[in-house]
Amino acid sequence: MARTLYEKVWDAHAVAQGPGGRTLLYIDRHLIHDGSFHAFTALKAAGRSVRRPDAAFATPDHYVPTRGRDDIRDPELRDKVETLASNARATRIAIFPVGDDRQGIVHVIGPEQGITQPGVTLVCGDSHTSTHGAFGALAFGIGASEVAHVLATQSLWQARARTMRVSVAGRLREGVHSKDIILALIAKIGAFGGTGYSLEYTGGQDVFMRSLGRGVDRAWRIKGTTAGLRAIVIPICNGTGSFVLWQLWTDSASSAQLEQWLGSVRPTQNQSPPVCAELDP
Repeated sequence: MARTLYEKVWDAHAVAQGPGGRTLLYIDRHLIHDGSFHAFTALKAAGRSVRRPDAAFATPDHYVPTRGRDDIRDPELRDKVETLASNARATRIAIFPVGDDRQGIVHVIGPEQGITQPGVTLVCGDSHTSTHGAFGALAFGIGASEVAHVLATQSLWQARARTMRVSVAGRLREGVHSKDIILALIAKIGAFGGTGYSLEYTGGQDVFMRSLGRGVDRAWRIKGTTAGLRAIVIPICNGTGSFVLWQLWTDSASSAQLEQWLGSVRPTQNQSPPVCAELDP
């Protein structure tokens, strides 16, 4: 039986089945920001350690001011940033601190640093986490207690979502962009019309399917929250595969494995726009 990309990734990460139809999913990547201090407090109180520090990545972004970043004078903001750094050091979690060129918005550094990869499960304590679905990952936001659960067990109980397919054909007219498509979709299905669903995009090779278009695709994530969607997944294509491969945060063995999985993904100078595989029928 044919399966969607969401179903394939879900099945590959299912550890156990629980009551109420819930599934215990293995989590490949965990992004942490300076608002995650509750989770570390809970771990300390329970006497638990971080199960896989190498699968977690931290950066301060929620409490970092736009100006005066090198000398944060607001004591509350400074405390949150310093607490994240202290927790990361204590648990051996990689951190991109203020002053590091790699520090930035948590959902931007994932793709930039190659932490976000196609086919992985990725979580973060932030509602915009489904952004990473633009790169073929199954990603979603989680709450503070769930952040603690993932840190302690590298897994998470989740209810399997229904799947919704959206196909966009043709070319965008001048002045029409990805966000316009998103707004049109929400107008069609209604606010929270995607509740209980994971959306999977299929369609042509227009701006949506290029890496830069996927950057604009972050609007999907914000509007996905408005539509009530749990996750949004876009199948990987040549152009995006090349971007992810070159940014890979992993060892050489994993890099070789991913390159084999992606196949020949590096576009040549005269190559036509990348074409993505269609969703299974």
